[in-house]
Amino acid sequence: MGFKSGFVTVIGRPNVGKSTLINALTEEKISIVTPKPQTTRKNIKAIYTDDFCQMVFCDTPGIHEPKTRLGEYMVNATKSAFEETDVIIFITALQKDEKIPKEDVHILQLLSEVKNIPKIFVLNKCDTIDQQTAVSIIALYTEKAAFDEVIAISAKDGFNIKSLKTLIIDNLPEGPMYYDKDQITDQTMREMAEEMIREKMLYFLSEEVPHGVAVEVENFRQRPDMQLYDIDAIIYCEKETHKGIIIGKGGAMLKKIATQARKSMEYSFDCKVNLKLWIKVKSDWRNDSRMLNKLGYKF
Repeated sequence: MGFKSGFVTVIGRPNVGKSTLINALTEEKISIVTPKPQTTRKNIKAIYTDDFCQMVFCDTPGIHEPKTRLGEYMVNATKSAFEETDVIIFITALQKDEKIPKEDVHILQLLSEVKNIPKIFVLNKCDTIDQQTAVSIIALYTEKAAFDEVIAISAKDGFNIKSLKTLIIDNLPEGPMYYDKDQITDQTMREMAEEMIREKMLYFLSEEVPHGVAVEVENFRQRPDMQLYDIDAIIYCEKETHKGIIIGKGGAMLKKIATQARKSMEYSFDCKVNLKLWIKVKSDWRNDSRMLNKLGYKF
């Protein structure tokens, strides 16, 4: 058997574990992960390479009913990933006696229109349900759509991840190495820094505030005389009240976000980071086409 390679698109509704799964499959933390839905906003490629294969995973935004221009971008980004993929993974998570959510019904409809691409159904978070429930849930979905492979996993605990990886490789074609063997993502360091800042905001801020923020790195430079990056970033929010929440009493919240984001950057970039954050209010930026383009959400 020759070298196998290809693109693997991971789809699902928000907050079912797409990013956690990709991080587990690649054995790297490429995509940001939080307990909040709609954490992923763009298609992000995570690359796994060994002596026998190269799998290029596409982490997509969760499919949902869009309420803003940003939401439309996210749904379109997911659909566009179908155009250049070799394997599709549909991941979901249900509890006992739950019905198929309407977002999953929509995804199943989309998948029924995709021909000649292997499709793998993945039931995640199986550590939270018993085996009989898992079997019932799998039957519920496979009645609605045809899948080439079916597997139950726990992305968080690593259960059945190796088996899923084998199923993916079995369905990949023989092909070339698309990326250098040491490359683990298509993101630039600037883009990774923006995502790390946003990840900490999703962790530490509550309710609607973190979903109404965006991050833009204005300056990203390495000092020539030492292993240190100077990073200046702007946090955009939609309301003055949100700005106050992000700053926190005496600047405590903003300092907390900056400190944790800096630590993540230093770990990923393997060097010291001098991070400075500013906050600007940009009303209704999620519906502003010019602002979305500026932030990289290009239609």
